[in-house]
Amino acid sequence: MNGIETKAARRSPFFARGAVAALGLAAVAAAVFWQSPARSAEDAVVIPPPAMDEKAASGTEKAIFAGGCFWGVQGVFQHVKGVSKAVSGYTGGSAENAVYEVVGTGRTGHAESVEITYDPAKVTYGQLLQVYFSVAHNPTQLNYQGPDSGTQYRSTIFAENDEQKKVAESYIDQLDKAKVFGKPIVTTLETGKTFYPAEDYHQDFLTLNPTYPYIVYNDLPKIENLKSLFPQLYSEKPVLVLASSKS
Repeated sequence: MNGIETKAARRSPFFARGAVAALGLAAVAAAVFWQSPARSAEDAVVIPPPAMDEKAASGTEKAIFAGGCFWGVQGVFQHVKGVSKAVSGYTGGSAENAVYEVVGTGRTGHAESVEITYDPAKVTYGQLLQVYFSVAHNPTQLNYQGPDSGTQYRSTIFAENDEQKKVAESYIDQLDKAKVFGKPIVTTLETGKTFYPAEDYHQDFLTLNPTYPYIVYNDLPKIENLKSLFPQLYSEKPVLVLASSKS
């Protein structure tokens, strides 16, 4: 397996959980990635912060982002300061179809997504969007990310309220006008959608499987890019879903 491996090749939960047992070469590759400049199929892009952001608020809020395979997106936001939880799941379709093998057909309306719980006093919605567009995925790829294709891998912001929608719309317009990506942003905005958590074997996948070839090539560089581009937001210790559910 290598960087062009698709999710169709790793759809089985038994494959996803058991394939890491014999990956000695991948472990070496992972070590190289952590000790050298991040390079992968999707490089990070330096972008300006949003001109419009949410109003200061107390308590916690939630944001839902979709940008390709949720393993990498979850892994990125688990390392962002102010984020208390980042859960992989499915958004855009119905509850009965929120199952990995069914979502993988691309016919359920779902997108692989990540629900982020955060403290707006520590990290704003606009800052999360900046990480999302710059590090977590490539917003110019329509219905695919890297080796994965289909509407379930679309770039979508699932706005939780009108304020989030306005901030996201404003930021997309700002980035398009600045031409920071060289191509138009294809990220869509969807509202009124329910998030459904993914199966346990998908949670914390990046942290639990750092030598998995797909993770090594496609996702570990994202963590390094987060650390490099956003040192003020980077947290060395990730917030893990399974750890918190057992505490």
